[in-house]
Amino acid sequence: MPTKPRQKVLLLEADVAAGGDLLAAAAGLGLDAYVATHKELYAHYRPELTDLITGTAFTDFADPARALDDLTGFCRDTGIDGIVPCWEFLTPLAARLAAALDLPGHRPGPAPAGRNKRLMAEAFAAHGVPAPQTVTAPDPDALARRIAATGLTYPLVVKPAENAASIGVSVVRSAAELPAAARRAQSQRHKLPHGIALDTTLLAQEHVDGPEFSVETVVADGTVHHLAVTEKFTTAGTRRAELGHTVPAALPPQARAAVCAAATGAVTALGLRHGLAHTEVKVAPTGRPKVIEVGARPPGDLIMRLVHEALGIDMARAHLQAVLGERPDVTPRRNAAAAIRFLTAPEAGTLRWVGRLPHGDHVVATQLTKMPGDAVGGPDDNLSRIGHLIVRAGTPAEANAAADAALAAVPVELATRW
Repeated sequence: MPTKPRQKVLLLEADVAAGGDLLAAAAGLGLDAYVATHKELYAHYRPELTDLITGTAFTDFADPARALDDLTGFCRDTGIDGIVPCWEFLTPLAARLAAALDLPGHRPGPAPAGRNKRLMAEAFAAHGVPAPQTVTAPDPDALARRIAATGLTYPLVVKPAENAASIGVSVVRSAAELPAAARRAQSQRHKLPHGIALDTTLLAQEHVDGPEFSVETVVADGTVHHLAVTEKFTTAGTRRAELGHTVPAALPPQARAAVCAAATGAVTALGLRHGLAHTEVKVAPTGRPKVIEVGARPPGDLIMRLVHEALGIDMARAHLQAVLGERPDVTPRRNAAAAIRFLTAPEAGTLRWVGRLPHGDHVVATQLTKMPGDAVGGPDDNLSRIGHLIVRAGTPAEANAAADAALAAVPVELATRW
């Protein structure tokens, strides 16, 4: 009896947070994993990635038309069976590529709204998705006029139409703060390492008070499966950075259902049909959820690890199954809780010393990403972290307590300024 040929998937940039998990899941499923990237970047891939890669397709993502042409030819020649979006800045390209090859993927027409928050806000408004009121403008003066014309009241959240990791996001409390917030939002015009052009249109959004959550979802042939609701912890003040996450969030059933319903509306409005989605939601004091944004890609911040530790669901595996047009495995195999907390410096400076990372009960992983002598940023965005720790416990309350206690036991010192 002839052996069934191995299926082949193409990952659009594997040197990202989810890349290692996706490559490992591909190996576990018996898939051949190919990667699309830039030739110069591939030279710096870590061995733990290259050891799992079957082959590569080199292109220039800064030129979307050329990349689509390059990758369409490569996929046809190679016999690729599934397109795997790994990085949100390539999700529109992934949708167009899947459509060109007649493979499972998100709807290509609305796909740019899965990356561009200006288009996303328009899609939410058109489909009645509960979301913060949003106005857009090219510069702070025009933004101030549109804020006044629509009757939005401060505080407001100002952000760029395109970026990630809370980069360029500010909370402003008056019109006088708009110019500084605009400079911060428009400070990056291209996304490294590929030099992808960013839409620097300014967004001002209604500030939603209340707790923040994210919904981790896999969509298979348009059917939405919510895998977990994550509790999120962020900084206060004028900047927004994420300090930690806990899975699952300790929400009453009715509140969880409302949050998931909002997420369903959001992913449907964006035309997501095959793959993972990460939807950020805040619950207003009225109890009404409002969708802040959707990432049409695997979640970052090791949330997939938390979901696996807490519930036994392999999100990377489900992502691959969905993009291959298969029914994803979403059955929980564990009823526990897991939490991650990020180590940050109190302000920007030079790292002098970090205390011993915790171990023992509840702690399942720790890592330092900065070393003494390294320059570090303050807790302004998600790129300023110096490490993390992950714990697992029986309930969300126990996981939160264990994570917070472990984090409090790790002192961080900066070099003295003279």
